[in-house]
Amino acid sequence: MTQIDIIKKTAHFVRSEFESDSSGHDWWHIYRVWKNALTICQHESADQFTVELAALLHDLDDWKLAPENDGTPVRAQAWMQELGVEAAVSASVCEIIQHLSFKGAQVENKINTIEGMIVQDADRLDAIGAIGIGRAFAYGGHKGRLMYDPESPPEMHVSFEQYKNSQSATINHFHEKLFLLKERMNTNTARRIAEQRHAFMQEFVDRFMAEWDGEDFTGN
Repeated sequence: MTQIDIIKKTAHFVRSEFESDSSGHDWWHIYRVWKNALTICQHESADQFTVELAALLHDLDDWKLAPENDGTPVRAQAWMQELGVEAAVSASVCEIIQHLSFKGAQVENKINTIEGMIVQDADRLDAIGAIGIGRAFAYGGHKGRLMYDPESPPEMHVSFEQYKNSQSATINHFHEKLFLLKERMNTNTARRIAEQRHAFMQEFVDRFMAEWDGEDFTGN
C-alpha cells in the first residue's frame, strides 16, 4: 500500500469515527488540523507522511473524549499496524500524539521533533480565533460547564492531573490555555497566523465581559 493510499484510508476511517461529534473535536476540526499542518509543512523541512498521519490520528485516543484513557495512542498504533505503516514511522506518530495536547499552563511541552511541532501548531491554531471561540463553548456545553462564573477565578494548573480534573467555566479556559498559545507556537508560520487570531479572541472576551457587566448600555 502506498503512502497516498494509507492517508486516504486513514482520512476515511477518522471521518467515520468523528463525523457526529459535537464537542468541537469533530471530523472538520481534524480536517482543518490536517490541512493547516500541510500548509505549515510546506515552509519547514519535515517528513510530510508523518505529519499527515499524526494530524489525522491525533484525537483518536484523546483523554478529553474518553476520560478513562490517559492519552496513550493505543487505537492509533493499532490502525497504523493494520495498514502496514513502517514501525519507525508509527513510533514517531505515536510519540507526537502522546505529547501533542496542552496539559496545563505550567506543564512542560515535550514535543521535540519538527513534525510534532508542526502538528501541535496546527492543532493549537484551531483552538484560537473565531473557530477557537466556537469550539471552546461547544466543549464547555458538551461537558455541562458554565459559560462564566465570576466567583471562580482562572487557575494556572501546575500538573496534568489538576488540568484534567478542572471543571472551570469556559471563559476561564481562555485565560488558562487559549491566551497562552500565541507565545507557545513553534514555527514562524504559526506565530504569524496566531497573532491575528489571538487579537480577535481577546476582543471577544473583552466584549463578553463588558456585556456581562452591562458596560455597553448606552448612556453608561
